[in-house]
Amino acid sequence: MAGIMAYGGYLPAHRIRRSRIGEALGTRPAAGSRTVASYDEDTTTMGAEAARVALRGLPEAVAVRGLYFATADPVYLDRSNAAAVHAVLSLDPSVPAVDMGGAIRSGVGALRAGLHAGPPTLVVLSDIRAGLPGGADERDGGDGAAALVVGAGDEVVAEWIGDAARTEEFLSRWRRPGERHSRHWEDRFVEEVHVPAGRLVLEEALKSAGLTAAEVDHLVVAGASKRIAAAVRTAAGVQEHAAAGDLLDEVGETGTAHPALHLATILDRAGPGEVIALVVLTEGADALVFRTTDLLAQRRSAWPTATQLEHTGDDLSYAAFVTWRGHLPREPMRRPLPAQIAAPAARRIGAWKLGLVGSRCTACDTRHLPPQRVCGACRALDQMRPDPVGGLPATVSIATVDRLAWSPSPPLIYGTVDFDGGGRLHCEFTDTPPDRAVAGLRVRMAVRRTHSRDGVHNYYWKARPERGEQY
Repeated sequence: MAGIMAYGGYLPAHRIRRSRIGEALGTRPAAGSRTVASYDEDTTTMGAEAARVALRGLPEAVAVRGLYFATADPVYLDRSNAAAVHAVLSLDPSVPAVDMGGAIRSGVGALRAGLHAGPPTLVVLSDIRAGLPGGADERDGGDGAAALVVGAGDEVVAEWIGDAARTEEFLSRWRRPGERHSRHWEDRFVEEVHVPAGRLVLEEALKSAGLTAAEVDHLVVAGASKRIAAAVRTAAGVQEHAAAGDLLDEVGETGTAHPALHLATILDRAGPGEVIALVVLTEGADALVFRTTDLLAQRRSAWPTATQLEHTGDDLSYAAFVTWRGHLPREPMRRPLPAQIAAPAARRIGAWKLGLVGSRCTACDTRHLPPQRVCGACRALDQMRPDPVGGLPATVSIATVDRLAWSPSPPLIYGTVDFDGGGRLHCEFTDTPPDRAVAGLRVRMAVRRTHSRDGVHNYYWKARPERGEQY
């Protein structure tokens, strides 16, 4: 059987209340909140974080044989973003990493390709919805990522049992190459296409699975406004409890990532033998039907999206929001900017820089960060094995709040962390209020963007406070 073998979602630590957006712009305040990627996050870093969560749920005997990365907001064009995710995960070089981008539908397209691939394939979906001030994307969008390991075999937690698709060429939302923000056609016109298409593909997908609408336990509708999604759920004729919840009130519509992110949320709480129908509305519609298996209870995500949401703060100011988005240029600190990274140097230290792979002495079991040839404890030469530490928890031993050093979002916070099991690292902190940067704080490592120069983004690992991780 083919289906989902492991999954994981990622939500940024920051949210902004929609009422704050309305207050700042003098418009009618809306209810709820939306997630906001931090100043040092982008679709690549969020996708890598979701993928790390998903891989923790995969049995050791199962190896990923392919990686598909989909986003409508790629960090690079004419350069692979999937390769950066591949490096963060320290996957084997024989594993191909492929970008699928340009439109929201690329997300469900990557999922379909993974399901048809056969061998275990990691499908990563990530998006940042960065609309102009006062627009629908700014208010109703959200930032997030999700990852699914899909493949054929007996290790699936949700079996793929049916699907259908319909393609319609019509103008709904668009962005020309070089433009930062999408434009939208009026919802009433889009509704005339999406609602019938969504109802039709769901009927066909359920028919291919030998099911009726009454047998659907969970219905996910993604890729549309709240109004259109509600209209599709009503037209679908599923039971009332199956249509509950869509993440739009607390998270927002996360574009490319939303189908998998919502699917991960459902899998966090679903029981065995339950039917999940996924409908994605883009230039037409796609529907996929899954049935959960008995393995789901044993292999749920170690970092559920509901837990992540509980550990987010919704007090982000509108000024910080638009500054991070680049809509409010501010005078930089009067300090020299960091130098552009050099390709040869980055290549030489790639396993450490993006994978955070240290070394451990095979003679005395001492961990070294960064990796060394000579053991600092027993002086053994070239008796090291790779020792990845990116997924390990750590404790802050020293922290400094520096209000003079250059930072895209001052103050700069840095210090020293001690990893469980040994090893010490001097690094920058992120998502950490200055008053929390104290010795004893439990942290996790996250790959983030440190700075950008001349169109080149420098990624490295930072420490962030724990947010309810269960691994």
